[in-house]
Amino acid sequence: MAVKIVTDTLSDITSDLAEELGITVVPLYVRFGETIYKDRVEITSEEFYRKLVSEANLPSTTQPTPNDFLQVYEALAKETDEILVIVVSGKLSGTYQSATQAKELMKGKCRIEVVDSLSVAMGMGLIVVSVVNAVKGGENLDEAADLARGAIARSHLVAYFDTLKYLAKGGRIGKASGLLGSLLSVKPILTIRDGEMAPLTRVRSLSAGLDYIYNYVAGFSNIEGMAVEHATTPDDADQLVERLGKIYPKERIYRSVISPVVGTYSGPNALAITILEGKKK
Repeated sequence: MAVKIVTDTLSDITSDLAEELGITVVPLYVRFGETIYKDRVEITSEEFYRKLVSEANLPSTTQPTPNDFLQVYEALAKETDEILVIVVSGKLSGTYQSATQAKELMKGKCRIEVVDSLSVAMGMGLIVVSVVNAVKGGENLDEAADLARGAIARSHLVAYFDTLKYLAKGGRIGKASGLLGSLLSVKPILTIRDGEMAPLTRVRSLSAGLDYIYNYVAGFSNIEGMAVEHATTPDDADQLVERLGKIYPKERIYRSVISPVVGTYSGPNALAITILEGKKK
């Protein structure tokens, strides 16, 4: 029986891609006032961003419970005896703890490995996709877990933020806190480093940000996978994909919308690109 792969909604893997590749996606939660929604299940990204910009108070987020993961493990254990769980960075969410606690609650012979991706959004998503493709080739649980851990250093997420307001208020600003005193007209470009947000540079406009992202990608000679995602600006994402088509086949570029939980901290108008470097030969 093949290894079953589990991730969470902060991977930004779309429901269509999850279904196509046989990935189980566990939702986090986003809360507006007294109403709690399952990320991407009970609220779409489009509905979420409408509420984000129109409501006076910012939403809050919560990781899945151990029981959420336990239910998934128990269901998958009927189909396999090996489960690999790849989750959002433990420095950004308590999801890793919930997944691990659920593993300890499991009864039976099903082996479960939980891997902290040290990333978020398609920075994690491309790791998951790479591992799924490897499992199709026959890798067992130990081999798949090693592949996931090995892919972490090859995953590079670069995100353009229209503002750092949401990241700061949500307490996830990490090493990018030094940018908070910047002029309002300056747009930060961040990455993930050691599992938390870290600054790369600052630009004056979206067009300068797109130039930076394009040049960043052009610096890679060996690309295994690529993804472009946006919060509220699909046209900007389309423009970026067209441009990146000069470097990498655009039909192979994964497209996604930044999930509600991630969007709580990115805010509207964010754009992100992820590169998964090819393995060194």
